[in-house]
Amino acid sequence: MRILFRADYPQLELEVNEDKAKQLGVSISGLLGTVQTYFSGDQSQNFSRFGKFYRVNIKADGIFRMDETAFNDIFVKNNKGEMVPANTLITLNKVYGPESVQRYNLYNSLNINVSPKPGVSNGELITKLENTLNKLPSDYSYEWTGLSLEEKSSSGQTIAIFGLCLLFVYLLLAGQYESYILPLAVMLSIPTGVIGAFLGIKAIGFDNNIYVQVGLIMLIGLLAKNAILIVEFAVQRRKSGLSIVESALEGAKARLRPIIMTSLAFIVGMIPLMLSAGGMASGNKSISVSAAMGMLSGVVLGIFVIPILYMMFQFIDEKISSKKASVSQNLPSNENI
Repeated sequence: MRILFRADYPQLELEVNEDKAKQLGVSISGLLGTVQTYFSGDQSQNFSRFGKFYRVNIKADGIFRMDETAFNDIFVKNNKGEMVPANTLITLNKVYGPESVQRYNLYNSLNINVSPKPGVSNGELITKLENTLNKLPSDYSYEWTGLSLEEKSSSGQTIAIFGLCLLFVYLLLAGQYESYILPLAVMLSIPTGVIGAFLGIKAIGFDNNIYVQVGLIMLIGLLAKNAILIVEFAVQRRKSGLSIVESALEGAKARLRPIIMTSLAFIVGMIPLMLSAGGMASGNKSISVSAAMGMLSGVVLGIFVIPILYMMFQFIDEKISSKKASVSQNLPSNENI
């Protein structure tokens, strides 16, 4: 990046004789405030009249503030109420400097805008820039502002948000199945859709942006819903007397049609966003492609993975439950003590 600016712009530096101002009883802040009001203006007050609101702005006319001779007409009041000429307290020195000076937290600053190349995420760009900026001399520093500051401050919240989503789903399923093990069959089926979401955005050359992350949060609920349909039906068949394998197969067969219908309807609904154009096309394509491809892979793989997970965790849950039941039966009752 190359930034050009004029470093030899002619300027007038205002220097205040503080000792003389103190002898004459003139406040330094009052003097500078008067000079600022004379040249740049000030909104002194407001008033309402005839049902309208008016603002009163004070500033010298343009022809009276064209050059340094304007200070001959500026007077400031001292602590005795006397008017003191401003030109007796200040000195104007001709200097050269940049045409405009930007400041951040009272320090001279320079704004730098950087855009990543296609395929490079904002997080990777921020990390590379920090590695470069950390090599600056000790008397230089940097700060992130705007959207970069918001993105950097919220970078560690993504994992926490996904963790809370998974925890919330797990607790609901644990209450529904009255088991802490069986909900794992639903939770472990979610990665089947996450794999497809990342492969989809990788295929179109997009990175893992905020829109993709929103789509992943949505996928957690949709994929969990498909797994719940199979597991819930399998649990009911298991309670009716079928074996674990038979109940898993019955659940997959019975819920295959509604899962495919709802999933295909969702994927078809994402097609208009995939074909969008304009300023928001990148965001629309990111969230639609990630959600649609995640749902597609979740359905194709989930039909085979979910029954296997159910059989495994149902077997473990029954083993643990039988051990608990046997232990409780062997415990002496209050009547035998």
